[in-house]
Amino acid sequence: MTEDVAVDDEELLTIGAFASRSRLSAKALRLYDRLGLLAPAHVDETTGYRYYRAGQAERARLVALLRQLDMPLARIAEVVGAVETADGDTAAGLLSGYWADVEARLAGQRTLAAYLRGRLSGRSTEMYETFVVETVRVPAQVVITETRHTLADELPAWIGASLGRLEAAARECGGMTGAPFVVYHSEVSMESDGPAEACVPVADEAAARAWAERQGRAWETRVRVEPVRTLAYTRIRKAQVAHPQILAAFEAVERWVAGQGGLEYDGPCREVYFADWDAAGPEDPVCDVAFPVR
Repeated sequence: MTEDVAVDDEELLTIGAFASRSRLSAKALRLYDRLGLLAPAHVDETTGYRYYRAGQAERARLVALLRQLDMPLARIAEVVGAVETADGDTAAGLLSGYWADVEARLAGQRTLAAYLRGRLSGRSTEMYETFVVETVRVPAQVVITETRHTLADELPAWIGASLGRLEAAARECGGMTGAPFVVYHSEVSMESDGPAEACVPVADEAAARAWAERQGRAWETRVRVEPVRTLAYTRIRKAQVAHPQILAAFEAVERWVAGQGGLEYDGPCREVYFADWDAAGPEDPVCDVAFPVR
């Protein structure tokens, strides 16, 4: 059995003694060392035995508690680092921010579970019937675009940022001539990354192409002419844009198209944002969920 040793005139505890002091197992301590969350104060070069300072026990317990919250390793390191610099307010703020994210994710999963229960039980038909589907003819338009491969959790932030950049750029391209929209060239989910294409219609094609030349490949920008389209769409409120409510809107349009007979899809689905997002309230119409058809 190993004994406690002294390094730099400070007594160190064996991993067994430190495990007892911190109320953790030696296995957990080895794991924390491997993860870079709690390194031993000293490792014997000959035997490989780990030794800890008694003062490290509080950090060990904190790491163990934070791991019970499924906190990512990088966030644990930030919290522990703030504690060790006596910045308790920052540490508490980091924890609060992480837990707010957890609760938001759980709320979304709870809503998704309710949606799936209705779908699996066959009660989702009532939900689809709340969406009114219509068609509209959209003329050909020149659009400046950004394309990105993105997963679902990053999609809302990217849409806001990319449309903001494109709307600002539209001033150099004769101004906007229609509502901005996002085209989904393939599924965007937590497993599939699209791509998605943010589009803003502009007036001056020549100026738009000159603008795109100046951008290079920084944001995967391009200019293209969107052909004349007939869109089958349903209009949704701001609260319905959130996942999974928006899935029900897409499915409602798909069910409507399937029930028409003779209609075919004529391009990828899209979301058309016709209202001021920041000024809109939860019940205000903001978006058309649409499929091109012919």
